[in-house]
Amino acid sequence: MSFTDLGLSADLVRTVAQQGYDSPTPIQTKAIPCVLSGQDLMAAAQTGTGKTAAFTLPLLQRLASSPIKTAPRSVRCLILTPTRELAAQVQDSVRQYSQGLSIGSAVVFGGVGMQPQVQNLRRGVDILVATPGRLLDHVRQGTVDLSRVEILVLDEADRMLDMGFIHDIRKVLAELPKQRQTLLFSATFSDDIRRLADGLLHKPQRVEVAARNSAADAIEQVVHPVDRVRKRELLSRLIHDNAWRQVLVFTRTKHGANRLATQLDSDGLPAAALHGNKSQTARTRALADFKQGRVRVLVATDIAARGLDIDQLPHVVNFELPTVAEDYVHRIGRTGRAGHDGEAVSLVCIDEQKLLRGIELVLRRQLPQLVVSGFEPDPTIRAEPLFNKPQGGRRGRPGGGSGTKAPNRQPGSSRSAGRREYRGA
Repeated sequence: MSFTDLGLSADLVRTVAQQGYDSPTPIQTKAIPCVLSGQDLMAAAQTGTGKTAAFTLPLLQRLASSPIKTAPRSVRCLILTPTRELAAQVQDSVRQYSQGLSIGSAVVFGGVGMQPQVQNLRRGVDILVATPGRLLDHVRQGTVDLSRVEILVLDEADRMLDMGFIHDIRKVLAELPKQRQTLLFSATFSDDIRRLADGLLHKPQRVEVAARNSAADAIEQVVHPVDRVRKRELLSRLIHDNAWRQVLVFTRTKHGANRLATQLDSDGLPAAALHGNKSQTARTRALADFKQGRVRVLVATDIAARGLDIDQLPHVVNFELPTVAEDYVHRIGRTGRAGHDGEAVSLVCIDEQKLLRGIELVLRRQLPQLVVSGFEPDPTIRAEPLFNKPQGGRRGRPGGGSGTKAPNRQPGSSRSAGRREYRGA
């Protein structure tokens, strides 16, 4: 099947071909005709499946086929994303695919000044990509009008719920017309997502292209048991001995990410940290340096678990296992994308055995374990509570303690009731 068979215009098919794609992915095959028809859509797809193009291409065609002549242009399509990085990457896709079309777009997110965003909005845009917190800032200041939105896209809706954006989402919905097309994309059809969809979507078409919480088949996964105090030494050894040139490493805390990046630098491995306490400029620079090879190791908290689009990333390392089992799937989903092979390595100490069991329950299989020679765990070391003292200034919050109280979540649970809003996007 080709993109032409899905009903896309010749201009969009030509643009897609220029980007190097000649055949649609499964999510694109199922979602594009639905979006073109004007139906609401509830789609479950793991990262790396081409879901951004699955909604970007057909919504561009719908807007281009019925242009609004009045000036300035009002927002006709709103795309909500959970993180700044994902918002920026979705906007990049919109720009790439809208070449040659008379469609204007803009992106707004926190961590940067509002005035340049205000100027872009005043000039008028057809498509607005936004994180919820900064979008509401613009709504409150009267710098954006959402009353004429025709299409709403919630990208990575499960992540937005997990980050506590449900109240912000409801506030945004209050600004939108009730008559609109709504597209909801999520990695899973969890109970929370189903409840959200019930209140948002009208007779939606449901599309699912991957089993719930299944890791990509192309990803080779392995666990290296190791003592907690020797993890950094083992990580350096693996990178050096295997000549890994590009490695994304996950820690649980911001402080831990900073410390590990500094230690790896001292081991002769150029490294940078990426987390919520970094300014948007610093985060953008760190990611650019990593993509361009100036940085060999990018050490990140779970803020980077979704939305990072890194072509052919070969290696992901869980320096510390996530406290929420489903986050493991999102982390390793940074590799093995678009048909490329990938490797996910987890360094697991005695303290993390319960977390490992929770991950294996979600995956519905045991992960292979391989003890690296010279790094055999000391059998006399006893397990210690993971969060018995502050880490990075907060107690054990997944993603590095971004300034909210740690939720009481158990391994394998999807989210916590009563989570406070995360406004760091």
